[in-house]
Parts: sequence; C-alpha cells; structure tokens
Amino acid sequence: MFKTIASLGATIGLAAVLASGTATIAVAQDKEPVKIGWSAWSDAEFATKLAAKIIEDDLGRKVELVQTDVAPLYQGVSRGDLDFMMMAWLPQTHADYYKRVEGQVETLGTVYDGAKLGWVVPSYVPESEIASIADLNKPEVKEKLSNTVQGIDPGAGLTRLSQEALKAYELSDYKLQISSEAGMLTTVDRAYRSEDWFVATSWSPHWMFGKYKLRYLDDPKKALGEAEHVDILARTGFKDENPEVADFLSRMKLPISDLEQAMFNAQETSYEEAVAKYIKDHPDQIKTWVGED
Repeated sequence: MFKTIASLGATIGLAAVLASGTATIAVAQDKEPVKIGWSAWSDAEFATKLAAKIIEDDLGRKVELVQTDVAPLYQGVSRGDLDFMMMAWLPQTHADYYKRVEGQVETLGTVYDGAKLGWVVPSYVPESEIASIADLNKPEVKEKLSNTVQGIDPGAGLTRLSQEALKAYELSDYKLQISSEAGMLTTVDRAYRSEDWFVATSWSPHWMFGKYKLRYLDDPKKALGEAEHVDILARTGFKDENPEVADFLSRMKLPISDLEQAMFNAQETSYEEAVAKYIKDHPDQIKTWVGED
C-alpha cells in the first residue's frame, strides 16, 4: 500500500523530501508515482487516503503521499513538485493561498460541497447564554470561558479568519489559543468530560460532531465566511498526462454525512481500516468514480 512521507516542518524544503525517494511503492505498472500532497486535517487525511487506495487498486498506479503544511502544499502543486492536493477550501478560507498560484494550477473537481467554518460550544452550554459570537462579550460568559477561544494551526485559514472575527465582534479581551488540530481536540475532550464551558474553532466535515454534541455559534457578521466547496487542485499538465486518474478525481464526490461517519470510524480504528470499510460499503459509488458504470 502507499506510504506516507513524514510531516514536514515549515522550514524544510518540499523538493528535497520528494527527491529523497523514501516513499516508493512497487505495483505492476511501471510509471512515475502519483504524488499527492495533504495536511494533517482529519477530513483531508481520509479523502486523500481513500483516493490513493483507489488509484493503486483500481487504476494500477503507484502513489506517494506527502504530508506538509498548507502553504507548501499550494507551492508544491504550482511548481509541479506535487501532482495534486484534495483540500482547497474555496472561495474564502484558502483565498490568499489560491490567489498566489491561480493560473499555475488546474481544478479537477469538487470533493464535497457545503463545507463550513465556525466556532462551536458544547450543547450543555445553554443557548440562552451563548447563541452567537456576539454573546461572548457577556461578562459572565467571558469568565466561564476564561477569555479564550481554542484554535488550531497558525497557518490555517480558519486561524486567520478567527483573528478577524475577534476584531469584528470587538472581543479584544479574548485570546485565540493557537495550537494544532490535535491540541484543540485534547482541550475540547478534557473540558467536555468535565462539562466545563469552552468555545473552539471548528469546521464541517469533522469527526468531532460524531463524538460530541456541539453547536455552531451564529455569525451574523459572516466574519468566518459562509458555506464553501473543497476542490482538487493539480499541477499544470497533470490532466493531459494522466487522463485516467484525472477523470477519476473529477467524479469523486463525498457526501459530507458519509465523510463525517468515515472520519469517526477512522478515529475509532485507523484511517486505513476506515478507507477499507468505506470501499466495501460503497461498491456502486466506487464503480461510478472509476468509470466502470
């Protein structure tokens, strides 16, 4: 099966890792491996590993997975160091990244629609106390939340938009706790078990909605954007050079409800097992994706 290149620090050159040859997979067809870039977000991990498994098993191609941060992903695809990525959140979340490479990449399709960014609170927090982001300015709410919004990676689009939301809602007393997805989830899990109040940056699809009872806060100022689509971006020329893979990717559509369930399964088992289960449970869908229908 495909092998994932270890996570790259922001200071490590993507090209150097790709040149290392540490992730070569032997399959029958002797072609250059398809290099897929991804960041360590649970939705991206499942969708990427699902695509990689199908490309290997059904299309007979080698696959290399390259894990790195978001900015190097866009750079890698635009420079041709990566063949494609499956996590372009548009039109707003990744607007800055996309603008820098527009014209140097090709869009192969949309993996899922209706993606959303926002801030969430646990359902045991009364809606009469916190219904919208504006309610975080209430003195009693500030105290219960310790003037803190639990955040994720510093380079994430959600982090940038959350910083703008603090300004838009005049939450100058609050600190956006920048960490990582894993760090945010650890804090959320600990607080949820104790039924402590918290507010955290989040997005859909995400497996956390399968594990915890959460609700999004209203965002009347649209500081965190509206519903988005998640696209597949490929290097220029990839589609012409790899028509079978490109056609498969253009047909690959994941309903968000299915994706969130698969992501939750991955947390309970592993991403490899969740991918295998998804393929087993959706044979007709997979056939349509690979063009067998």
